[in-house]
Amino acid sequence: MSGKRVTRNTLGPPRRWLLTGALLAPALAATGAVGGCSLASAGPPGAGNASAEQGLPPPGFGTLSQREVSLTLTSGTLRILVTPLAESVLVTTAPDTYRRLSALAEPHRTRADDTAIFLVSFFSDQPDVRFVPQEVQFVSGGVRVRPSSVTPVTPGWGSGRVAQRGTETAVYVFDRPLDLESDLTLHYGLERTDAWRVILSRIQAERARARARAG
Repeated sequence: MSGKRVTRNTLGPPRRWLLTGALLAPALAATGAVGGCSLASAGPPGAGNASAEQGLPPPGFGTLSQREVSLTLTSGTLRILVTPLAESVLVTTAPDTYRRLSALAEPHRTRADDTAIFLVSFFSDQPDVRFVPQEVQFVSGGVRVRPSSVTPVTPGWGSGRVAQRGTETAVYVFDRPLDLESDLTLHYGLERTDAWRVILSRIQAERARARARAG
């Protein structure tokens, strides 16, 4: 196994580090990531048309939380939450979660396939814990996929350290699209998780339910 340890997707992080609207609001306001997204609608303009073109249910009919569509991984005292920002995943989330995550993804969709766009957060209970952004990588279809760009969401990201009980977050664009409808392995350093297959089953079931709710 070349020294690698498989981490199961059983992490139950404190609620404060899950990216709630209250946590992200200041960062979104500072970066302008919200743009023209109306909080009164299910998603940004054209979101429903984009979903229909992909054969997906329209936004606003999902019920999943961000954590339910995210991979979690622990490396030492670091906890990592990795959320796909692809429309095929986001349409299964609850309306407020869909709006928030779509607003983060939208600026990057003009230059990258949305299956290459992820939200990555680091959290720790310990003070001043170092993290290495480029260590977040995937193996998809037997190919190692690395980040090609990292756009900070939280102002402290550039320090490369997480304050005690703080969260540092960024939007990652990887160097190629990922097959989110197949097995996917998340790596950070020597740690990895293959839990995507479980999450994918949950997402696929929720898509079917969202289609039924949408009529």
